[in-house]
Amino acid sequence: MALFRQAWSLVTDPKSTKWTAPLQLLADAVLCGAVILKIPYTEIDWSTYMQQIELYLSGQRDYAKITGDTGPLVYPAAHVYIYRFLYYLTSNGTDIFAAQCIFAGLYLATLWIVMQCYRAANVPPYIFPLLSLSKRMHSIFVLRLFNDCWAVFFLFAAIWCWQRKLWTFGTLMYSVGLGVKMSLLLPLPAIGVVLWQGMGRDRAFYQAQSIGQVQTLIAYPFIWGGIWSYITRAFDFSRQFLYVWTVNWRFVSEATFLSKPFSYGMLILHVFLLHLLGVGRWLRPAGVSLGGAIEQLISPPSKDELRRIAARVTPDFTLTAILTSLIIGCLCARSLHYQFFVYIAWSVPFLLWRSGMSVVMIYAICFAQEWAWNVYPSTNASSAVVVGSLAVTVFSIWIGTSYYVNPPKEAQKVEAEHTKAE
Repeated sequence: MALFRQAWSLVTDPKSTKWTAPLQLLADAVLCGAVILKIPYTEIDWSTYMQQIELYLSGQRDYAKITGDTGPLVYPAAHVYIYRFLYYLTSNGTDIFAAQCIFAGLYLATLWIVMQCYRAANVPPYIFPLLSLSKRMHSIFVLRLFNDCWAVFFLFAAIWCWQRKLWTFGTLMYSVGLGVKMSLLLPLPAIGVVLWQGMGRDRAFYQAQSIGQVQTLIAYPFIWGGIWSYITRAFDFSRQFLYVWTVNWRFVSEATFLSKPFSYGMLILHVFLLHLLGVGRWLRPAGVSLGGAIEQLISPPSKDELRRIAARVTPDFTLTAILTSLIIGCLCARSLHYQFFVYIAWSVPFLLWRSGMSVVMIYAICFAQEWAWNVYPSTNASSAVVVGSLAVTVFSIWIGTSYYVNPPKEAQKVEAEHTKAE
């Protein structure tokens, strides 16, 4: 019986992740090595990245003139700097094996940070295997070498810092990630709410200002090459998506996919869901409505009240809010490509667990999601599962975090202890 209790604790006690997480990381390192050695590398964007870097190194700074086989440069400047460094490390981009090893290291580093974010939120060990069981994730990192891998690394590094109240370091990490790919705009609404409640209006404003300053700093060489060219390429909100590459909306007709009403409908749904979760859940530490939040932005509360609000911005709250905003953005995206799975695969398991869903349902949804993202090309069925799993995640987190509005007695007790400690 004692042995059974120990085994049960190893699976269910969040403290056990101190031992299980390193073992899982080690096993995943072996798996990454096997993938690199046994599965052929797939060329998609790496050669284009390298061609673009060669143009950059030749002195070209006009984004409109930096292009490659698969298209023009459409990512912010941090992407250029990272891949310029990789260009040197991989013999001008020709040493694919070296590149794969670097990305395997990046995968393991990101996985470790994700695990630490989960641990800070007291996630039990039985959820952690879902972080390593994705065929698509290993493919994106070590067989495709996409820049999304760097973006998601910096996103979770930022979350790790924010969970520990290292606000400025977190903002710096996020700013670099945003400088890799504009996909990191998706969690920005929740990030703003977290920073405001965790730091207060004035300090949060300086954090927002620093994000803009970092973007300006890294873009400086390209601004001289043509500021409008840089902005419209690196942060192109008017991009026309191709139906042939969509993973999430294959089950609608191409005419619908390309139509303006569909585009506006997704935008309206996105705003609605952000409002629903933002007002109904993310403002809970401040304990105010939208009107009250606006009032506090105009006239901040006392320092004592700010400290009480900040004490309620827990690691769990931070991770929940930011990942929810990210998944809402993915659900309402006009088109998701296969590399976007890096933002979903490590977010959905936590959110499903956080919603209070049973372990059987969590694994079922994650496995269904994994199946859908491995269907190539996407089909009506696979894309319906992609959208359905995201919709279920958003709906379940809305239902499961209802105590953010009316906290149960246990949560109120913990909060009272935090306030008393202040």
